[in-house]
Amino acid sequence: MQSVSLSLKVFINLFKILTENSRRFNGGLDGLGFNEFVILLHINQSPDKKIRRIDLAEKMGLTASGVTRILAPMEKIGLIKKETAQRDARVSFVAITPAGQRNLTETLEKTQLFFEEIFPPEKLKNIKDLSALLVELGGSIK
Repeated sequence: MQSVSLSLKVFINLFKILTENSRRFNGGLDGLGFNEFVILLHINQSPDKKIRRIDLAEKMGLTASGVTRILAPMEKIGLIKKETAQRDARVSFVAITPAGQRNLTETLEKTQLFFEEIFPPEKLKNIKDLSALLVELGGSIK
């Protein structure tokens, strides 16, 4: 049998953990899925609580059309809204609405508890190093 590199093993294990827990997460927070949660978090952390769609797609690791497919239902239920740039009407932003802000606030504590069960601090002695490595490899939350 051919040997598998440590890098590939790490990626496969990380992928499995993320896939399983994303599925668990998606079923547990009042209809808000993991992608929607991360989108609200990115918008909320952006200046003026708005972000260009293309920048959001980059932060999510998705294509522009992929992020648009996620945003459409979020806009329909009032979690986000479209805004046009004052100086250039060709530039559009996605902004968090008061309802989206409430949803994020209510969900954030539950989400942090959920992931502390998955990644308990006592098991992650080097969590800061892991977090820094993931950002270095392309992660978008510092």
